[in-house]
Amino acid sequence: MKKTVLIIAALAASLSLRAEEATQSSYSVSVDFPYASKYVFRGVQLAEGSFQPSVEVAFGDFAIGLWTSQPVTSNIDNEIDLYASYGIALNDAWSIDTGLTLYYYPELDTSTGADRTTWEPYIGLTGEVGGFSPGVYLYYDATLKVFTYQGQLGYSVALEPAGASLDFSAALGRVDPDGGGSYTYYSFGLSVPFTLSESATFTVGINYTGNDITGGDGFGKKSHFYGTAGITIGF
Repeated sequence: MKKTVLIIAALAASLSLRAEEATQSSYSVSVDFPYASKYVFRGVQLAEGSFQPSVEVAFGDFAIGLWTSQPVTSNIDNEIDLYASYGIALNDAWSIDTGLTLYYYPELDTSTGADRTTWEPYIGLTGEVGGFSPGVYLYYDATLKVFTYQGQLGYSVALEPAGASLDFSAALGRVDPDGGGSYTYYSFGLSVPFTLSESATFTVGINYTGNDITGGDGFGKKSHFYGTAGITIGF
């Protein structure tokens, strides 16, 4: 599935050219090329160091995107996600975020009945209060019949002389599958985006996350510390 990276690069290049040719267009395009020393999702490690490129096209409050995780050390545990989202402003501070994500795991062993493709709609409430960015989300994987509840909080401090900022984040969530096996997870993150140009940003970050799964996750761990680095280009 390494070809996925080439597909995304070609798609990104095509979208970029179209954006340049139509500067007055009603849509915007963003392309992201990050690397993560671990791929951790909701407190659970899914892969070792991974390249995770993505592309998103936004039309006002509506957006569609493609995100993928490609492990660097092996051609297993690949993941490709397609998503669509729509935001509804309630007032100047609060908005509703709704969407649907398709998760696809091309190399997943299905001999035990596992699903390579799952669907997850979600709804969330996000806002801006005194410089903080709180949010609460409800996710439901309709294929696996799993509810996920998550609260999150963000805060940013500008570093104007450096053309950067300190972006803090925290989250607390609960994964509740039908039939048991529930667990709680949490995460803390710090990222520093540096402005390279009007359309490009370089971001580095560190993250700590944990879970209360008995015996740990698939890697036998109950906590993870990992870093990220990447370039985002927007048009």
